Amino acid sequence: MAQSMCVVGIDVSKSKLDAYVNASGEARQVTNDPAGHRDVAAWAARSGASIVVMEASGGYEKSIARALRRSRFTVHVVDPKRVRLYARAMGQLAKTDRIDARVIAEFGAAVIAVGRLPLPAPDDPERDRLGALLGARLDLVEHRDALRQQIDATEPGPAGSALRRVNQRMKVEIAQLERRMAAAIARHEPFARLARRLETVPGLGPVAIAALLAWLPELGYARSQRIAALVGVAPFAEDSGQHEAPRHIRGGRKKLRNVLYMATVCARTWNPVMKRHYERLEARGKPGKLAIVACMRKLLGIITAMVMRQEDWMPRPAAPTSV
Repeated sequence: MAQSMCVVGIDVSKSKLDAYVNASGEARQVTNDPAGHRDVAAWAARSGASIVVMEASGGYEKSIARALRRSRFTVHVVDPKRVRLYARAMGQLAKTDRIDARVIAEFGAAVIAVGRLPLPAPDDPERDRLGALLGARLDLVEHRDALRQQIDATEPGPAGSALRRVNQRMKVEIAQLERRMAAAIARHEPFARLARRLETVPGLGPVAIAALLAWLPELGYARSQRIAALVGVAPFAEDSGQHEAPRHIRGGRKKLRNVLYMATVCARTWNPVMKRHYERLEARGKPGKLAIVACMRKLLGIITAMVMRQEDWMPRPAAPTSV
């Protein structure tokens, strides 16, 4: 069944694209630029394929994915780890760009045939722009924090002054990115409407709200268990025979999870529901990080229900205590 499905696999790098059609065995290499995108789209159309699979490649895949979607192809961008595990399972140990393109095509055909790939997300330029602004802000914050440590370790003098000037410039750029993020949300009515609802959640700040808008388009459409898995806070079993191992989280969207982790740390103090939940877990002897992750999962479940029901934050009142 997988072999009858015509799929194009594309191995993406910064400067070139290696493409392979599983049905015919044809291969093609083009440049990763608009001319190359047109070339590979026309070539893929002549092959009779309508599905294209490529790995997430640090952003280098975004422009070719957009170009192919505009040419009416269904494009799946997949986790590279899944493709490598598939290659190993098939005994494919050698690795070149052309081999990778073939493996991606075969992986796509096999996995799509059994319904194990999610539906591809449509192009959403506004969401992409918000995500780019947020990603740049997070990168600058990381560099700023590292620079602060360097400043603290540097003796007073010209070197320290230079580092402080750069640090000050970073603060200005971060603030400017935050203003642009707020403007991008305000001028996009669906984002603005959802942001107003999320602002009612105690402890959820502008950065966490922007992260949910930019990096969790499934919010409001997928159930809470699926949302937890997408973020990477769903516990997975690792049992074997009579042995029951502790559950661990894995996978998910790392940048989003990191932002929500810090938001949950804040919510643990300012959100009464999260505070009570954390204290209950702590009283049961759960380690701090495990308790925070459990609170993240609970917070995402509440937010998912809020969005699906189109309700603001309205926690249930505490049960009366008997005297």
